[in-house]
Amino acid sequence: MKLSQFGPGALVAAAFIGPGTVVTASLAGANFGYALLWALLFSVLACLILQEMALRVGVITQKGLGENIRENLTHPASRGFFIALVFAAVVVGNSVYQGGNLSGASLGLAGLLGDFSLTSLGLENAWPVAVGAVAFAVLWSGSARLIEKALIGLVLLMSLAFIGTFVLTQPDVMGLLKGLFIPSMPSGATLTVVALIGTTVVPYNLFLHASSAAKKWQTASQLKQAQQDSLLSIPLGGLISMAVLATAASAFFGRESTIDSAADLAQSLEPLFGVGAQYLMAIGLFAAGISSATTAPLASAYALSGIMGWSGHLKSRSFRATWSIILLIGIVISSAGIKPVSVIWLAQVANGILLPVMAGFIWWLCNKPHLGSYRNNTRQNLLACVIMLVSLLLSGKSLMAAFF
Repeated sequence: MKLSQFGPGALVAAAFIGPGTVVTASLAGANFGYALLWALLFSVLACLILQEMALRVGVITQKGLGENIRENLTHPASRGFFIALVFAAVVVGNSVYQGGNLSGASLGLAGLLGDFSLTSLGLENAWPVAVGAVAFAVLWSGSARLIEKALIGLVLLMSLAFIGTFVLTQPDVMGLLKGLFIPSMPSGATLTVVALIGTTVVPYNLFLHASSAAKKWQTASQLKQAQQDSLLSIPLGGLISMAVLATAASAFFGRESTIDSAADLAQSLEPLFGVGAQYLMAIGLFAAGISSATTAPLASAYALSGIMGWSGHLKSRSFRATWSIILLIGIVISSAGIKPVSVIWLAQVANGILLPVMAGFIWWLCNKPHLGSYRNNTRQNLLACVIMLVSLLLSGKSLMAAFF
């Protein structure tokens, strides 16, 4: 497969490997060693199944999921319910989560530059603005190929950084294989397992994948290329998550030292494994932050434009206005150190409801007669049922965390 044929799958990988994923995987490794690697393996398989259905709908219908929602849900109540959920979970949620993406990228830059940081000049709040400006420039170009190339480059950078750090920490190979292929549930690990799956299988990536695939591939004969792109890119993202978890397991599990964030992980690696490991982790954290800071507003613009019937063209005013507002909110939140707890609570609740609803909706679309020979087969339907059950579990845990 040629490099020019890659794109939407890399966008998905770049989207789910953000600071939140790095933090979750780091804490999982530090607290439980290699024992929860199987959860990441499962999450990658689940992500592949859902994303393949989303991209198939996009390529065959030549419309994103937002447009399909408008066209297939004709009852005002069901359509209104979907629009409200998508707005709360994807648009509002990504606005507040964007602050975390920019903060993660800023922490990575601070770790790389050391004494030459803006903190020493009293300008530490300028980092989110600088990172946000980079994301703005990439999105404002309105070039799907430029956006794809930028994010493919960031995914490759993350791969080199996190996998390189993983190699430097000299992991226990047998422990790693056991954790990967023999599922276990250490005491107190249930919520961490849910978090690992939840950071990989996320609703807004379904909108991102369907819309970007529809723009890149215009005929059903190109569906195989789209599937190959997904099959290669998404597992690479999963490998990055596994490398982060294994790095934290090698460095911290069973030791007296502890970590509270990914920044702590980067800073603590130097005395254990040398300055190279620290810098590689900082590079990875920066790439993770800026990649998610670019894809989150993009996904939100695709979702809102689709469900509202606005133009989905990358250079349209409504499309640019949507991602610009989300990016600006993220910059304000990150640079001012705001913690919008109530809004994050709302987004968490909406995400908890939206994931199983979206999984069911995509399953329904993939069984509709208008897809013809591209409808789900029996095996795909069985797999989809398993993923829907898992999404219901994630939904329940997410709602419990929000309310209790």
